Parts: sequence; structure tokens; C-alpha cells
Amino acid sequence: MEVRVLFGASRTPRPGGVSSFQGHEGGTGLRRPPRPCHACGVPEDFTWRDGDRTIRFGRTALDDAPKLLGEGYLLLASARAAAAAPALVDAAGRVCTIGPGRVDDLAGDLLDEVRAARPTAIVALGGGRVIDTGKALGAALGGDVPVAAVPTTLSAAEMTWVHRQARGAPAGTTGLRPRLVLNDPQLSASQEEPDLAASAANAFAHAVEGAMTAIASPVPTLAAHDAARRLAAGMRDGARVDRDALALGALLAGYAIDANWYGLHHVMSQTLVRETGAGHGAVNAALLPVTAAALRRRQPEAFALIDEAIGEQVEEVAQRLARRAQAIRLRDLGIDEDQLAHCAELAATRPEVALTPSPAGPREMHQLYLEAW
Repeated sequence: MEVRVLFGASRTPRPGGVSSFQGHEGGTGLRRPPRPCHACGVPEDFTWRDGDRTIRFGRTALDDAPKLLGEGYLLLASARAAAAAPALVDAAGRVCTIGPGRVDDLAGDLLDEVRAARPTAIVALGGGRVIDTGKALGAALGGDVPVAAVPTTLSAAEMTWVHRQARGAPAGTTGLRPRLVLNDPQLSASQEEPDLAASAANAFAHAVEGAMTAIASPVPTLAAHDAARRLAAGMRDGARVDRDALALGALLAGYAIDANWYGLHHVMSQTLVRETGAGHGAVNAALLPVTAAALRRRQPEAFALIDEAIGEQVEEVAQRLARRAQAIRLRDLGIDEDQLAHCAELAATRPEVALTPSPAGPREMHQLYLEAW
């Protein structure tokens, strides 16, 4: 059976949409026996059908790309990602290289070109910026063009519907999740340190904050705890980096924040990245030791559960990842102290702040920025 057609998954489901993934057990025609992770009993290679999306995870995931993606799609890719997955480039009908910039601008610059090209599908190959650009384009096209994601970092953008909208998108455009995710740890955890540690810190922050928002529910919270355990174990001092653990931990943490959202830490880090241009992963790494302490003061019981899951304190893991990411202080990332007050004022206006119990105001956020600086 050949599976070719994908359907974009928006946050607001559209009536009448049907998936081309067929079959009772697997839908994809893939019946490969899963390889168990003996430490936890969870397969290392699996297909996960989650509502209207399919997630293919494992070191053989890209082997299934021809069946799942077909050919002739519009490929968005960073230069590094394209070099790492040449078969996906060869199968594309059109390739757009995504460089630095803001997602709303990157997607906005491409929107007219993509509309004119009328692609049958969009495949985003890269880190969070590339995948969010693909999501923004798919959303701006009304969800009619299917979007697939192939991550090359631990950003977990492939798992969420959260993204900036493309400049020029129709009013009322909603967020979009990729309908298909191909996550091969050899790609998604392919960065080298310190970049890999910075990306792991971002993923660990997803797991921590995703377990304790005001709208948290049991299943995503359980996923967040398991994600935190894998991410903490995947990068321990004196041990080999476990890239498979990092990749699956990041994916599960993305699932958690897709359902439970996030609050104080991510609002502060996202605002700082957008306003200063500092690297996303590095900012997360530098901020998390400080914001984790602020979150623990608010929800000590929730933090105790994460500590128990990972076998050490959250702050210890955060400090280890920050050190390995070479992001001990915000000043090390080229951020000026006089930028912090403005960022705190902006961050305090974000509605997601309310998802952290006892929401922080601009004064506390400024103080936290200063502590991390």
C-alpha cells in the first residue's frame, strides 16, 4: 500500500476531513516489530497514531519517507538539514532554503511564492524555525495543503500547534500541527555540543513547565515526567550522550506542552529571543536554573514529583545543561543588561503568563532576568 496524501491538522478541526492513513493497526502498512527500550519497556521504534496525526519515531523512520511523503512536495530546509538528509531533497519538487530570521517574516516572504506554486504538500526539514515556518505557511493556506515535519533539533516544534502566523496570513488564521512527523534520533539529536546541550535544555524546560500549568491534565503530565527523566539521563557528566533518549524525551515533552501549554519560563525566554536575537536554546539554558527556582516556590509538590522521576533536582539538571551549552549567564550570549527591563514589560503582557499559578508581573520578571544575567 502506498501512502501519499497528507492532510494539514489545524488546532480547530475542519469538518469532513479524512486521513489517508488507512488500516486498523498502523494505517501506514508498516508492520515492523518494535524494538523495546529495556530500561523502560517503551519501544525505540514505533508508529504513534494520535488523533488526526501520525508520528513515526525511530532510527528507521526515514526509511519510510518514500511511502509516507511520496515525491514532488515543497521542501523547506536549513542548509545543515538538507545536507543531512539528501534523499528528502532529491524527492522534493521544489526546495526553499530557510535562513535566519523571524518565523512571521520568513513565512510572509514565502507566502505568495508558495501560493503560486500550489504544492501538494509541504515538508519542513530542520529545527524549530524551519518547522514553524512550514506550519505558518500551511495555516495561511487554510490547512488545505498538508504539512509534514522532519526535525533536526530537539525543539519539538513538530509536536505543537503553536507558532507565529505568517505576515499576510488571513485574519483569524489558527495554529496548525503537522499531520505527519518523521523523527529519526540520528537527525533530531544530530547537533554537537554545545548546541545539542542548549537544545536539550529547551526540551527539558518543556518537560518541566509542561507538567505544572494551570490547565495540566494527567496524560500529558505523565508524558512530561517521562520526558524529563529521559532528557536528564541522556546528558550526564562523565557518560556517553544518549541521543535516542534525548530525541524521545524531546518528542514527549513537545506532546506535553502541546496539550498543557507553558507559562513563566517560556514566556520569558521567547520574549528575550525575539527582542535580542540571542539563540533560542542558549537563552533557555541560561534562564532555566533561575526560572526553575521561581516555579518551585510556586508549586513545590509538582516539582517534587519531577525530582522523583529524574532522580535528582530539576535545578541540578538545568545547571548541568547550561554549563554544557556554554550558556551560564545571559551576558555570555551578548545580551545587554539595559535590554532586560523592556523585555520584562513585554513578557508580562503575554496571556500565557496566567498559566503559571501566581502569575509573575514585570517587576519579578525583571528581577529573574537580572539573576540570570
